[in-house]
Amino acid sequence: MTVRKFIVSVWLDVTALIIIGTIFVVPFMFIFLTAAKTGPEAALFQFTWPSQFQFFENLREVLEFGDRRMLLALWNSTILTVGSVTLIVLLSALVAFVMQRRRDRMASVVNSIMLAGLIIPPAVVPTIFVLQQVGLYKTLIGLILVEVAFTMPFATLIFRTFMASIPGEIDEAAIIDGASPLQVFFSVILPLLRPAIVTVIVVSSVAIYNDFTGPLYFLPGGQNVTAQLTLYSFISQFSSRWHLLFADVVIITIPPLIMFMFFQRQIVSGMTAGAIKG
Repeated sequence: MTVRKFIVSVWLDVTALIIIGTIFVVPFMFIFLTAAKTGPEAALFQFTWPSQFQFFENLREVLEFGDRRMLLALWNSTILTVGSVTLIVLLSALVAFVMQRRRDRMASVVNSIMLAGLIIPPAVVPTIFVLQQVGLYKTLIGLILVEVAFTMPFATLIFRTFMASIPGEIDEAAIIDGASPLQVFFSVILPLLRPAIVTVIVVSSVAIYNDFTGPLYFLPGGQNVTAQLTLYSFISQFSSRWHLLFADVVIITIPPLIMFMFFQRQIVSGMTAGAIKG
């Protein structure tokens, strides 16, 4: 019976690895191999080794295309992601703190508005009109504010759910010791929100960095290009440079991969701390 259970467990592990490899590894290998081929060979869309390996040549051509437009796009995406995530974490945590500690009707109204933000789709045309009126249309600052507004309801819900497990007696003890409300939040509550902060940072960073429609609608212009919009550079109606398009995809994938490699331990520890929070 023990041997049978061992065989079953081994087969389950092998099956899981095959499924994971098929879903994640195989598509990435196809992208990498296509990015290493010549233009005519890449247009065949065959899962084969390139007859002429020119992966680094394609990467160099993508980086130098359009007066190094790709480097500008990566810089804009970095500013957009870092600025948006910073405001999302700070503002969402503050809103969640007030909503969780207050029990009046105003808190219920704000909570309903936040939940509506998760359900109601964003209105593109009115948002563009508002940005034009305040002079922030076609600017990174305007798109950062849009990303913050779109992501705050989800982040606030995460923070409020986690903050419900923090006893209110901690706030009262800090206030008795002479702390102001802001001091209570930044010195007492915010350090306890580390698992939720890690979760919000990871989810928001991936969503904002990979956002395609936001920059397309609210950040038009050659100098405002982001990493995702560079895919347009190698696609046209009559001919597509597929080898450069897939090389562009590889370059776009590098920043999130580097972030995960450097912050993997913090992400895992944050998820574990949130799971065992009592």
